[in-house]
Amino acid sequence: MRAFVFTDKSLTRHAGRFVWLEIDTEKKQNAALKKQLGVPALPTYFVMDPASEQVTLRWVGGFTVAQLDRLLEDGAAEVGRKPGGRGEEAALARADRFYGEGRDSLAVLAYREALAQAPAGWPQYSRVVEAMLFALQRTGEYAAEAELAREAWPRVRGTAPGANVAGSGLGAALSLPDSAPARAALVAGFEAGVLEVLADTALGIADDDRSGLYLGLLDARQDAKDEEGAKRVATEWAAFLETAAARAKSPEQRTVFDSHRLSAYRELGQVERAIPMLEAAERDLPGDYNPPARLATAYLWMKRWDEALAPSDRALAKAYGPRKLGIYSTRADIFSGRGDREAARRTLEEAIAYADALPPGQRSENAIAGLRKKLEALK
Repeated sequence: MRAFVFTDKSLTRHAGRFVWLEIDTEKKQNAALKKQLGVPALPTYFVMDPASEQVTLRWVGGFTVAQLDRLLEDGAAEVGRKPGGRGEEAALARADRFYGEGRDSLAVLAYREALAQAPAGWPQYSRVVEAMLFALQRTGEYAAEAELAREAWPRVRGTAPGANVAGSGLGAALSLPDSAPARAALVAGFEAGVLEVLADTALGIADDDRSGLYLGLLDARQDAKDEEGAKRVATEWAAFLETAAARAKSPEQRTVFDSHRLSAYRELGQVERAIPMLEAAERDLPGDYNPPARLATAYLWMKRWDEALAPSDRALAKAYGPRKLGIYSTRADIFSGRGDREAARRTLEEAIAYADALPPGQRSENAIAGLRKKLEALK
């Protein structure tokens, strides 16, 4: 988003209305704010009322410049809205407040109320549906998420929000148990929808969002045990990412695609293709821990243990906050791979001590449990 959307000069028209604030949630001094806001994923964007300091609107994930414009307009309208009121707008205000506070179940109920009362052609429809889909995914209500996506698809087909609806619907359908009676039909329908979105090259969605749709298709083919189909999707995915990276106008833009390119190459059994890309990214962005961390992962996947350790060292020295735990975990896998169980054990113990010391808002009991389980397996 920083590399592609926020560089658009048209956004300067909002400069007098909004105070822009970027929070690095990996930094310890921002842990309390992260906990207060309940950041569910990265990136997450909030519009806040400067008087009450309450969140009036939340958006999770990426967006286009046009979608950001709409988000800011909606957020400003919510800040200026008077208390009370009736109908779909009052229900929407409640829903946005619940959603902004991370109270996803209550948000879904209020959004449903707003939709039930909204007139035909309601301009808030697609934003409401996208928020509901994420809230349902967060609460694990995959059947309801898939059904909402199925209902919404005809109304948003051929639009940028339609891409998110198709992708969310496919993810929800794949999350259903195999015994669910409608699972196969839902997966097939959403898979066709995703293919339709990807074929529409004029559709105004970001390249990294298109990449996410390829990942969903890959999951669907793997779920179907279709090895040939999965390889075909991975090949198309890798080619798309390489084209997108070649169009990039800066190192920051190019490296946006590095993580997905590494995953696509792994699916093809060609991880070595990522090495030059990641080495170039580390040269271009010497202060960023991501390129060396990904380089260590690439060498790990290639079972080139000794070559993996040097970039792991560099990544660990640059990283901070919760993201450091992933680097520790990869480092332990490197030591295990080269047969040094004692070094792997020490690495995991260091990771657990680091994780235990993280402040509320950054400390994750699930992450700590995962590290402890990994350590126990070494004993």
